[in-house]
Amino acid sequence: MTSKTDQLPSHPVHIGVAVIWNEKQEILIDQRLAEDAFGGFWEFPGGKLEAGETIEECIKREIKEELDIEIRVREKLINIDHSYPNLRVILHVYNCDFVSGIPATIECSQILWVNIHELDQYQFPPANTRIINAILHYASQWSVK
Repeated sequence: MTSKTDQLPSHPVHIGVAVIWNEKQEILIDQRLAEDAFGGFWEFPGGKLEAGETIEECIKREIKEELDIEIRVREKLINIDHSYPNLRVILHVYNCDFVSGIPATIECSQILWVNIHELDQYQFPPANTRIINAILHYASQWSVK
């Protein structure tokens, strides 16, 4: 017999995720609000795909809403299908360039620009391990230091 807690929603939630690079080859990460799921953990910013929106449009919109900065969405880095106890998400992760603005903590508690080799110093939700590995692999191919 299957309990309600063992059943995931039939449709996954699609999330656009930005790996935002600056001119120093650093990546922007933000700290989730304490009251959010995984409160206090760090993340790569992004959010839920809305009806009729492309992933690229979703990422640009979410970054503007959450951080008040402009970015250029580049190539897809990785897609991750991950199941949490009560939610299945598909993360659509794209490399992005920082274009303009000053990052604001609109929907997070802190924002940092970090070197990719510092990412292991921060606690991320479980699905983000694969994103970090993809970033490191990408960086090794393109001589990012």
